[in-house]
Amino acid sequence: MSLDVGAHLKAVRQMYGLSQREMAKRAGVTNGLISLIEQNRVSPSVSSLKKVLDGIPMTLADFFNLDLGGKPQVFFPREELVNIGTGNVELRLVGGRLTKRAMAILHERYAPNADTGEEMLTHAGEQGGVIVRGKIELTVGGESRVLGAGDAYYFKSSVPHRFRNVGREDCEIVSASAPPTF
Repeated sequence: MSLDVGAHLKAVRQMYGLSQREMAKRAGVTNGLISLIEQNRVSPSVSSLKKVLDGIPMTLADFFNLDLGGKPQVFFPREELVNIGTGNVELRLVGGRLTKRAMAILHERYAPNADTGEEMLTHAGEQGGVIVRGKIELTVGGESRVLGAGDAYYFKSSVPHRFRNVGREDCEIVSASAPPTF
């Protein structure tokens, strides 16, 4: 099955909220050319399509690999957040059923005295988060610090790390890591 370049370009343009005129202006081409491509009255060369896409900006590879067949899920009710935690550590993953995620976003909850385990965690990438409520002791490498509501962290995940709730109430964190490890 071949790609309908005109329809695909129109869908991409609309996804970015651009008029034909605005897209043409950004790309340095006439809006007539955009119209002709979208109507499949002109089959653009690779170089002219690249020039049009540079106005978004979008690579040719992204253009041809972008799946516009189904509308991607954008909103995730709490009950759809998959809990990948164990015991007194709740780790609710946003978009757990999405394929090809570039990052993992978690809503974390640690009960009093809960932790990620005696063994320090390590994985590829980076992670960061903001403490929403309560207190958490975060150990990264040989350094530990107790963080409270409004405090944040960001570090390379390859450095051994561990989380432990040292407070008397639940600790809530909203975090992200890339690339996703779950």
